[in-house]
Formats: sequence, structure tokens, C-alpha cells
Amino acid sequence: MDAGVETAGLTIAGKTFRSRLMIGTSRYPNQQVMLDAIEVSGAEIVTVAVRRVSLEAGGEGLYDRLGGRYHLLPNTAGCFTAKDAVLTAELAREALGTNWVKLEVIGDDETLFPDVEHLLRAAQDLVKAGFIVLPYCNDDPITCKKLEDIGCAAVMPLAAPIGSGMGIRNPYNLRIIRDQVRVPVIVDAGVGTASDAAIALELGCDGILLNTAVAGARDPVKMARAMRLAIEAGRLAFEAGRIPRKLYANASTPFDGLIET
Repeated sequence: MDAGVETAGLTIAGKTFRSRLMIGTSRYPNQQVMLDAIEVSGAEIVTVAVRRVSLEAGGEGLYDRLGGRYHLLPNTAGCFTAKDAVLTAELAREALGTNWVKLEVIGDDETLFPDVEHLLRAAQDLVKAGFIVLPYCNDDPITCKKLEDIGCAAVMPLAAPIGSGMGIRNPYNLRIIRDQVRVPVIVDAGVGTASDAAIALELGCDGILLNTAVAGARDPVKMARAMRLAIEAGRLAFEAGRIPRKLYANASTPFDGLIET
């Protein structure tokens, strides 16, 4: 971005990142496309699913290739109970040497909506165990406030169901969440294209975590760049402040001083 218009970075748990985009590592056509897309995206935080990638020989190469360049954020994808999520987070901390975790506790394997009861329980246990917890949750202001009160470092409400690409379905809830919590608000799930990401940032959200929108695009590398630019544009627009919406026209050129005929 041009000097003089650069926005402040995203700070989570005292650590500041230049990029407001977090990106996943699954569903790409191949590993090279994934690596190229991540690089073009400008993302500094890369999320990896502990339960889907072996921490032993098969998955070690992926972690080695990413870990030296990016801040790895292991996630508990595929967990359906608080107990499983906590165990997965503990395995990730031991294997990867990080106490950061994207917490997911899913209610069912069809909607992939969070199980709020187990999510709150797991978040409480992990915060007590010294983890920096970033929980994936519903776009519910009450749940987000409870997660903040527990001590989560951010909240990650969905925009729409995981992988749906439906975009921002309830902008009003996202605005309420942004108004009511002090920790960063990261939109997680449902983003389908660059305009969705821009809208989320224009609403005041602090960042985006996405995967399918890039990995499933016809050209993942181009879409990754589009997401990067959209997030930068959305944040700049939020900081600049949009003009009020008005029912009637308002001339941009004043009528004062016109030549009379």
C-alpha cells in the first residue's frame, strides 16, 4: 500500500501482524498451489487442522515448510466434544510448540455449526491451561461476550456456514458483536469472494479467516490476491468513514454562486 494510507496492524494477545487475513491449508489442488496462494495473500497466520494432518512423518514436511515463514495456528477441526477439542489442542502444543489454538467444537457434521455448550466449556479449560484461544462461534453477541469474559484472545463469528460461500448473511449481528466486545473480531466461515471480505472489514471487523473461498476458486492464487486487496480496501474504508445514506440526492457541486441568466 502507498505510504501515508497504511492501516494499523492486527494485534492479538499482544502480537501484531501486518496482515488482517488468516488463511487455511486444506482443499487446494496441490501443495504448490497452496504455498503460492498463501504467499500472494500476504497472510502471516496460517491455520492447520491437527486431526487431518499427521504430526508424524506424513505431515511433518508441511509444518516444516510453513512454520519457518508463518505463524502457525493449529485448529481443532473435526472435534465434537469439549474433551476432544482440549486433547487436540494439547497435542498441537506439544508437537508444534505453540499455545495458540483456533478452537472449533462442531455440533453436527451436516451444518458444521458450533456446539455452544461444549465450545464454552473447552474455551474455559484451554484458557486456564495457558492457551491463547481463538474460538469459532455463531454470530451471536451473547456467545461472543461470554467467550471474551472467559479470556479468549479474539472471537471468530461465522458469516455463513463453513464452505458455503454465502457471504455476510447477518451484518447487523456482526456490528453488534464489534460494538460489544473489546477483543478482535475475526470473521470465520462463509466468505465466498472478495466483496464479502471487503464488507466484513467495512463493518468494523478486524480480520478474516478463510480457506475454501481461495482453495476452491478456479484460480486460487488470483483469488488469494483479490482477498488481500479487498481486506486492505475494506479496512481503509472503515477507517475513512462512509458517508451517510440518504433517501434523496445531495448535489456534490453546491448551487451557491451560479451565474444567473
